[in-house]
This record gives sequence, C-alpha cells and structure tokens, in this order.
Amino acid sequence: MNLQKRMDTALSSCCGKTLAQASRAEIYAALMTLVKEEMRSREKITGERKLYYVSAEFLMGKLLSNNLINLGWFDEAKALLAQHGIALEEIEEEENEPSLGNGGLGRLAACFLDSIAALGLCGDGAGICYHDGLFHQRFKDHKQVEERDPWITKESWLTDTGIRFPVTLGEKQVEAVMYDVDVPGVQGGRNTLHLFDLPTVDESIIREGIDFDKTDIERNLTLFLYPDDSDDAGRLLRVYQQYFLVSCTAQLILRELEERGYAPRDLHKHVVVQINDTHPTMIIPELIRLLVAKGLTMDEAVAEVQQTCAYTNHTILAEALEKWPMAFLEKAAPAIVPVIRELDKRIRAQYPDAGVQIIDEHNVVHMAHIDIHYGFSVNGVAALHTQILQKSELKAFADLYPGKFNNKTNGITLRRWLLHCNAPLAAYIEELIGPGFRAHPMELQKLIAFENDGAVLRRLLKIKAQAKRDLAAYLEKTQGVQIAPDSIYDVQIKRLHEYKRQQMNALYAIGKILEIRAGHVPARPITMIFGAKAAPAYTIAKDIIHLILCLADLVEHDPQVAPHLRIVMVENYNVTKAGKIIPACDVSEQISLASKEASGTGNMKLMLSGAVTLGTLDGANVEIRDLVGEENIAIFGRHSDEVIALYNAGTYDPQALAKDPQIAPLVSFIVGPELMAIGDPACLNRLHHEMVTKDWFMALLDLKDYIHTKDALFARYEDSTAWAKMSLHNIAKAGYFSSDRTIAEYNRDIWKL
Repeated sequence: MNLQKRMDTALSSCCGKTLAQASRAEIYAALMTLVKEEMRSREKITGERKLYYVSAEFLMGKLLSNNLINLGWFDEAKALLAQHGIALEEIEEEENEPSLGNGGLGRLAACFLDSIAALGLCGDGAGICYHDGLFHQRFKDHKQVEERDPWITKESWLTDTGIRFPVTLGEKQVEAVMYDVDVPGVQGGRNTLHLFDLPTVDESIIREGIDFDKTDIERNLTLFLYPDDSDDAGRLLRVYQQYFLVSCTAQLILRELEERGYAPRDLHKHVVVQINDTHPTMIIPELIRLLVAKGLTMDEAVAEVQQTCAYTNHTILAEALEKWPMAFLEKAAPAIVPVIRELDKRIRAQYPDAGVQIIDEHNVVHMAHIDIHYGFSVNGVAALHTQILQKSELKAFADLYPGKFNNKTNGITLRRWLLHCNAPLAAYIEELIGPGFRAHPMELQKLIAFENDGAVLRRLLKIKAQAKRDLAAYLEKTQGVQIAPDSIYDVQIKRLHEYKRQQMNALYAIGKILEIRAGHVPARPITMIFGAKAAPAYTIAKDIIHLILCLADLVEHDPQVAPHLRIVMVENYNVTKAGKIIPACDVSEQISLASKEASGTGNMKLMLSGAVTLGTLDGANVEIRDLVGEENIAIFGRHSDEVIALYNAGTYDPQALAKDPQIAPLVSFIVGPELMAIGDPACLNRLHHEMVTKDWFMALLDLKDYIHTKDALFARYEDSTAWAKMSLHNIAKAGYFSSDRTIAEYNRDIWKL
C-alpha cells in the first residue's frame, strides 16, 4: 500500500490540498476516511454460529490509532507524517473520544470487541448511540461540574446503515436508526459494533449542565448514558433505554438469522447472546416474544432462548444488580410484561424458595434472576469474584444450577495498552525478546531471563523516566499543574465509588501532610495522581472529589509541604488521559474493600507498563499476586472472608475506629479549620459524618495497614535496581491478562463459535 498516494488523493478530493498544505483537522479527516474505506473493503468475519455482545457501554476510546494498528498501517502512517514534521499524536488530538461508556464495564466491552475480531471470531457488539455520553467533567470551586460531552461530528466513525427497526416504547411506536462502527481484526476481516439511535432525539432540550426533561422520551432517549436516577422519571428513562437497546438487538438477530438462511426455531444453533451485566436482560423476554410471534410455541421459544443467552455478572453490589418495579415495565415495555409474568410463573412452579423468584413480594422484577434462570451460562470476571458469587451472593442459584457457573477472568488488549500508549516500552521489549508477544502475549514471560541484567533494568527505568516527564509536560499544558518527574508517581485512576476507597487514599494524604509539618519528610517527593468521575446523583462520591481537590489546593499553597507532596486530580479522566498516565505510573493503587471489586482492569493496564500494585486481595489482584509473587506486589487489608463475616454479623463500628489515636487526627482534619476555609462546609461535614458513622466500605478498618504498607513500598522505591526488577516481573506476567486469552476462554467454554 502506498499511503502517501492515497493520502494525496484523499486530501485533494476533500479540500484541494497536499499533505504539506493541509491542516491537522484536514489530515485527520482524510486519514479517517481512508481507514474507514479500508475497513469497509474487508470481508465480514462469518461463521455457522454468531455472537452478539450486548452492552449498555462500549468505552472505545479514540479509534484512529487503534484502527491503524489493527490494519497494519500504524508505522507507515507515523513515518509519513514525520516526513512532513507532523507527529501522529498531533493528529490524534483532532479526534473526539466517543462518549459511549463510563468505566471498566465499557472499556472491557471495547477490548472484547477488539479481541473477538483479532481471533477471527464471528461476533458483533450491540449498544446505544449516546449523543452526549456520560458527561464532560469540569472542576469549579473544588467541585465536579457536569457538562454535556457531544462527540458526533458530520464526519465520524459512524456509518448510517439505512436499517431501521420499529420499537414500541410505552404507547408509542418509534423508528430506530442503526449506525455501524467497524472493528478490524489484526489478521484481516472485520466485525461490527452496532449502535442504535432515535432520530427524534433533540440535544437542544439540554438545559444548564446536563439537566433535561426526563419525561420527553422521544427527544431524550439516547442523549445520555446512565441518566440521573435519583427520581422516578430518571429510573423510568433507564428502563426505556434498556428496552430500546434489546428490542433493536433482538430484531437485528432474527433479521440476520433469516438472511443467513436459518429458521427461527434453530436460533440457538446459530446465535449466542452475551448479556454484559443486567442492563440488557430484557433481551430474554423480547426474543421469546418475537419467536412466539414467528410461530413458535411458548415452550419452544423459552427453550430456544434458554440455550442462546449467556450472562456475565460484573458486581456483587446490590445497586448494580438491577431491580425494576413492574409498574415501570408496564409503562415502558408493556409488550414483554406477559412474558416476564410467564417466566416467573414457571420458576415458581419449580422452586418454592422466594429468594430465587423473578418477581418478588413487592412486585419488583429482579433482572439477574431472569438471566440466571433463562440463560445457559453465568460467569464472574475474576477467580475470587466467581467464588464469592457461588458461595455467597448467588449461592441459592449456584446450588440449583452448578453447571451454569464459570469464571472468565477479565483482560485488556495489548494493542491499545502497550503497543499504542507505551510504544517506547513495546519497542524495547521487541528488541529483547522479538515480536512474538504481539500475537502471543504470554511470550512476555521471556523477559524474566533479564531480571539480573543491569543494562536492561537501567533501560526500563529510563523509559519510565521519560514517560513521567511526558506526563508532567501534559499536565502542565492541560491543567497548569506542575509536578516533579523525579517524584514517585502514585496513581489511582478509576470510577469514583466508595468501595474503590479514594477516601482512604485521601486520608493517607492528610497523614502525610501532618507528618511533613512535624518534620518527617519523605525520602523522595510523592505525587498523588487521581482520575475519576462521580455519578451526578452520587453525593458522597462528589464529596470525596471535593475533599481531594481541597487537599490539592491546600498542599499547593503550603510552602512547607509542597516540595515533598503534590496532589493532582486529572480533569475529565477518560481513555485518552489513561493512555498518558498509565506509562508514567510507579505505584498502582488497587485498594477496594476485599470482596467488592469484581475484577478491575486498570490493575492489568498499569502492571503491563511496569507499575507495582499496592492493593487488597480483591478481584484480579489475587491473580496478579499469584502470578508475580508476594515480593513483586504490596498487599494489605482484611481478606474477603473476614469482610463478608463482618457484614453478616453487623458488628463493624467505625465510630470506635475514628477515636484511634492514629486515625482520629486524619478524620478530624476533614472538618478542621484549614479545609473549612478552602472548601464547602456542607460537603466536608457530610463526608466526615458518613465516614465516622457508616463507613460502609470500611476504609477506617484497613487504614493503618494501608499507611504502613504504602510507606514501606515507597521506601523500596529508593533501591532503583530492586524496583526495576519488580517492574520487569510485572510486565513479564501481564501477558496472562490479555483479552485475547479471555475471549479464547469465552469461546471455548461458552460461545463455541
């Protein structure tokens, strides 16, 4: 392929310019057009059996470089632009990041689509084309402010397929539009992400921030991911969204089944549906309804769907195991209500246990219960998580269906999270062990042979040091924040939630402030980097952001503390910013309360770039520990069985812990005069009260062990050779966490494509 000629032709056609004359925006548009044309020219991956991966989120990140890598064009494009004095990174800046996801759930779905195509498996994604995504986060007065995050431009990765589906929402029938985003495989071929939209949606109804009329469904349906559910109108809107997604997807499945020449009664032989968390659960009754409409009996339709649908559970948190009042379903999705009642009736006839019913005594529908009863597979996403599901949270179901439950530990795609975001490290790894790891990530283990090679260890430190300088320059450019590249970069980047315990990290920062003021300065400056968005209606999470921003302000203006400690909260944390932070990270904070994090994937991305994990034995941290060994990770905190026992006993007492001589000064600092002068007393008082009276995720319980373990890990950083060896072991063992491995296991055990 001669990319130079193709670019010249594309630029001449679109703007009458050469590459040397074109603007960055024009170059991006031309390159995107060429990539879209190349992807569209590739054959669709086909097979006797097809996967539909249905998810409320697909956090794709910017697509240009990812697609260039998968097409095999990346190096040529980079070299071509460099000949004209242009960095590919500059062109990437022209791209809007698709606002189609929030955190790990959506990022996982994106990695999975990439890996499904990479392995040449026939599988498409199905989601919603949100116009304004979650929200764009801005900081004002030390608080999170939400603003709309429009990303769709006239020229984008979306292609209007011309396919339309009728969907009945409540009493109205609307017409859905299907857009496609191609997903190229590294070995050739392509799959597709199908995104459904409503042409009547009107962005002009968005008022200040992200406020809008939540009752005007035809104009608001696909505006935002996870609309504020603090009132019934917002919760009902979520039900409308979910039914819209599954109705479109179910119609697409049956349409394509017919186009492939198969009868509806052979659905399970040629289709498998993976339900990514409970948001798409309604696809089960919707498929049954549509199959009955096509002439199957109820028994036949139920049997077909039961052999077609599989469910991934991503959490044990009650808030994420969705339950909808039947009244909401009757209003938003009346067509499937008789089916749900029939499914519930069948379960009641088989199992008298009230705990496994679909509709409970309050006339509330438990979505996960539908998935488990009427799917053929239920999987957790890390070994510990699956164990907890079977032994505790979903024990009643595991006892009924022991053969359904299985584990599929999450993974990440090395193409984005190493080859793209940390190209210098990837190039050096290739220099050491050859290119085989690109296709076979387990080959990273060959790096262990260099663990005592001083030159290799020094080179790894040099690559990390440059990444830290790059991040420092980026933060100064984008946020006006100055950090010291020779400090230790301590990073916690993930969704803001109390169970992830950013508040515990903030208490550590308070302790360090007090220590420095007392004359106990750290051996090396510490830079604490946070990145997180809090759900707009999650008040305490927003209060934690407020605390972190207040602490950052306090430290910056304290001449005694500032030389030794910096606190940075990255504004509007997203996939793009993750790609800049991850290569620079020294310490990866994975500090969720044991038993609460299903898996985590940030922990995998950070270890792949050589960060050392500081974490609890939660989620995939357990498997990281098992792979790298105790000496190459820093573990603290109570174990999951102790935590579960405390919850069951109801004996946890944060008020007693808050009086501990080591903890009391840290907690009281939140409502002390210094922070009160900087922040909003209402927010700080509310957070303080929550921590000392409830502390539902037991930050105070693990705090002292956390502080001790973290300080000990920071001390180990001073032995640069030993640290580089730890870093190398983490990189070498990260190959297991490739999403290619995860997808191969899904296919072997569940999909059988």
